[in-house]
Amino acid sequence: MSEPPAGISVHPVPGLPEFGPGDDLAGALAGAAPWLADGDVLVVTSKVVAKVEGALVRVEPGTDREAARQRAIDAETVRVVARRGPLRIVETRHGWVVAAAGIDASNVASDALVLLPEDADASARLLRARLRELLGVTVGVVVSDTFGRPWRDGVSDVAIGAAGLPALVDHRGAVDAHGNRLETTQVAVVDELAAAGDLVKGKLAGLPVAVVRGLALPAPDPDPGTRPLVRLGPGDLFSAGTRDVVAGRAPADRLTARAGALAAATDAFRVAVAALPEFPVVFRYGPEEDGDDGDVIDVHLAEPVTPRAALAVGAIVGAALVQLSAEGWATRWQPVATLGGSGLVGRLRMGASPA
Repeated sequence: MSEPPAGISVHPVPGLPEFGPGDDLAGALAGAAPWLADGDVLVVTSKVVAKVEGALVRVEPGTDREAARQRAIDAETVRVVARRGPLRIVETRHGWVVAAAGIDASNVASDALVLLPEDADASARLLRARLRELLGVTVGVVVSDTFGRPWRDGVSDVAIGAAGLPALVDHRGAVDAHGNRLETTQVAVVDELAAAGDLVKGKLAGLPVAVVRGLALPAPDPDPGTRPLVRLGPGDLFSAGTRDVVAGRAPADRLTARAGALAAATDAFRVAVAALPEFPVVFRYGPEEDGDDGDVIDVHLAEPVTPRAALAVGAIVGAALVQLSAEGWATRWQPVATLGGSGLVGRLRMGASPA
């Protein structure tokens, strides 16, 4: 057999112009890739989408660009997850957890910064519809952006918008070749397409669009775009970092009482202590009336408060706060004791943040 078997291929789309606000992206693509066919998937870098939609921050002459970037990150951030030096990992208003809110200063003029598109799923749907009008083809569209990955060096493109194909391909319940039933496997196919497209687009080649051909995926109806990829709230097992954690909790004077605080704190500490059995720590739970400042849970250690015990309570309180945050509680930990002092080491204030 002289030819390889049929499979999936990835193709660049050369000949595209430098885009700016108001430009016709679909028209430019139709002109540069008249060979598009039904079933193709376009992978379009989010920077191009953001530029044509005007999702830019202008940097005034004489203004420090990095300071402007930090202000833009503040504006796009709804929660700081972790911080180390100038680097911030944040949750954006789109629901993505990403470094620097996805704001980019590369491949753009020095007087501008590029934001993430306002709604990349909507952008993908519009581009798909316009290409159907212009070329008479039914394609999928993935809007890609470059993200880092926890526990792995390097960056990779992922999908932040999609239309015309499922974000996840669900294999749960299927049986593999060895007779094993798959229990948790869901493949983020749009992320795989984004990464494949970047192999031919690259970061320096000036090729913002790629086409993946040969992948047969049915269009979902309704089409949720990339929303199924977002894992936040109770499903987020890593909602806080460790050494560089920035706690997602409200100040105590903003907490309001919420039913079930004592039970939630008891469960959270029970899980934390069970996970760290080598620490000789004793907890007592005692909610107190404290006006509109939420519930107050007193946390005690066995006396005396030794350095080892102090380290123990730090680890256990941290684990408990992560669990409470994942369950939707607003918390604030207030240390009380010093080494050698009272067995009362701190008060956990918890409740709900005002809407």
